[in-house]
Amino acid sequence: MVSSDDLDVSILQLRCFIAVAESGSINKAARRIGIASPGLSRAIARLEKEVGVKVFHRSTHAVSLTEEGRDLIEPAREAVGSVSRFREAAAGKADTTGAGIVRISAPVAFARQVLCPLLPAFAAAHPAIRLDVRMTNTLVDLAEEGIDLALRAGSISRVPGHIQRSWFTFPWVVCAAPSYLARRARPEEPSHLDTHDLIGFRNGRTGQIQGWSFRSPNAGSVGHYHPRPKFAFDDGDAGWRAVLEGAGIGCAPLWLASEALRQGRAVELLRKWRSAPVNMSILRRDRLVPARVAKVQTFLLRNVPDLSHRP
Repeated sequence: MVSSDDLDVSILQLRCFIAVAESGSINKAARRIGIASPGLSRAIARLEKEVGVKVFHRSTHAVSLTEEGRDLIEPAREAVGSVSRFREAAAGKADTTGAGIVRISAPVAFARQVLCPLLPAFAAAHPAIRLDVRMTNTLVDLAEEGIDLALRAGSISRVPGHIQRSWFTFPWVVCAAPSYLARRARPEEPSHLDTHDLIGFRNGRTGQIQGWSFRSPNAGSVGHYHPRPKFAFDDGDAGWRAVLEGAGIGCAPLWLASEALRQGRAVELLRKWRSAPVNMSILRRDRLVPARVAKVQTFLLRNVPDLSHRP
């Protein structure tokens, strides 16, 4: 190893080191941190070059700590923990007025459909706070990216260390435009979708078409339907626009579809087959947050989106 006086190790490198050690996989660690696998591998390589030792044994199917890596993992955890405690202390000292910038990370379609309509009321309630909204469909590392709050749906078990507040729940709904239903028969059960033009969403991280979940109206069991879309998009807004244009049947989160359903521009199909609701959460990194961040979180919790619509 090199002298400690000469080390130039970043917190990201240490976080990557810890994530790979705990998951035993480069890909799993990359998903946990929210970066691409090649970027994580480069961070580990830079760490090994900096400290002058190999910290992992690598094989085709597994990654494991070397003896040197086992000696370094606890100091790495302590270093990252110290930075987190410093952030908490600095945040508590720096802001008692509730003024300043709050950085929010949110999925692209969600920011457009749900967050933007709340902004006028937020500006009136908190004129001293400015919001910097980072729109991305990838869960970023809040500490590394300087994000105060992240809005995310579903499970966050793969990102330990975040503090989660449930905001609201929503189902995914299968919908079509009246113009599509005017020329095609309504599906009465999920298997009927095979004969329809379907609109799918391609996950930008995995490259796979996202499946649709259904819950049997009688047994209550959950089944998964794998659509073969006529049209596939990697942008939720574009896919939903195609549904409204009558191009086919799509599956969308209710927060995206509710306004069009209320206005009659879309019709929900297979409602009795709806699957269980999904949780939308507000995530933050630290327990101790500046007053301005606490105010933004409180505003969001008090302003739950209206998801009501006609059957």
